[in-house]
Amino acid sequence: MLSNNKLILNSILAFSLLSLTIAYYIEYILGHEPCNLCLIERIPYLASLILISLIFIINRFEKLIAVIMLLFFIFGSVVSFYHVGIEQGFFSESFVCDLGSSNVNMSKEDLLKQLQNKTPISCKDVTFTFFGLSLATINTIISILLSGIMIRVIKNYGKN
Repeated sequence: MLSNNKLILNSILAFSLLSLTIAYYIEYILGHEPCNLCLIERIPYLASLILISLIFIINRFEKLIAVIMLLFFIFGSVVSFYHVGIEQGFFSESFVCDLGSSNVNMSKEDLLKQLQNKTPISCKDVTFTFFGLSLATINTIISILLSGIMIRVIKNYGKN
């Protein structure tokens, strides 16, 4: 593996760890409950921790693993962009935003239990901003940048 790619992957690894740490800090320390899309948007960062570690541990299939990471970051870009669209009112909330509150064939006891639990956070509600931007907006920008970086990493594997 090229040392340039190793540096880039180490940087993405550190950034992914930092991003997840910040997300959990905002959730558990600051008390901002994430919506379902916010939780889904964490998947590419968790995947990059696992996949980059795999690259360094097995030291094989680097290009294939990098392509899989690229797909995760593209997925993250699309989900984040969709989330921003919901926040801005361009898109309506989907079933993903309502995963925890399906009322199909519920008994009276199930309905009472659900009412006692916290209501799920709506994907259109922005509960935390940074420099006036929602976390979904920031994540959209970062996911697009990481997708571009991963394209560069993949191209570098073809060079000697």
